[in-house]
Amino acid sequence: MPDIVEHPDRPYVGVRKTITMTTFGVVADRIAELIGWLAERGVGLAGAPFLRYHSIDMEADRLDVEAGVPVAAPVEGEGDIRAGVLPAGRYATVTHHGHPDQLAGVMDELLKWAPGQGLKWDMTESGTTEHWGCRLELYQTDPRVQPDPAEWDTVVEFRLA
Repeated sequence: MPDIVEHPDRPYVGVRKTITMTTFGVVADRIAELIGWLAERGVGLAGAPFLRYHSIDMEADRLDVEAGVPVAAPVEGEGDIRAGVLPAGRYATVTHHGHPDQLAGVMDELLKWAPGQGLKWDMTESGTTEHWGCRLELYQTDPRVQPDPAEWDTVVEFRLA
């Protein structure tokens, strides 16, 4: 069963790209770079690195996705690294233990769960595109410590309307 949690605004730095289902690495592989960039500036992480889905059009295989790293206080960006804020609000959340390739099923279950609870997502649709207020995958496991993806923990959070 998903939990409902309340979050304050959460500052982060990130890199945003438009990708396809087969080009996730273009953005996801930038997480290590973001962590290194913050370390060079003496800025620590304030939570798990994440992918944020701004928009999804599965019919056109087009996703607007941002790789991000939470920070305790806003940090000025540089180049294509930009400052952002995960918006405050109520989020439905579920933790997945296992390979990230299994996340699609976890997300489908979460999407089906909310209407049965009388809940609505912070999401609008235009044509075949979903525009999300905040839809996240937070990567709890450091792959340098646990290299086996089957042992990773990922938190999925979708903001409620």
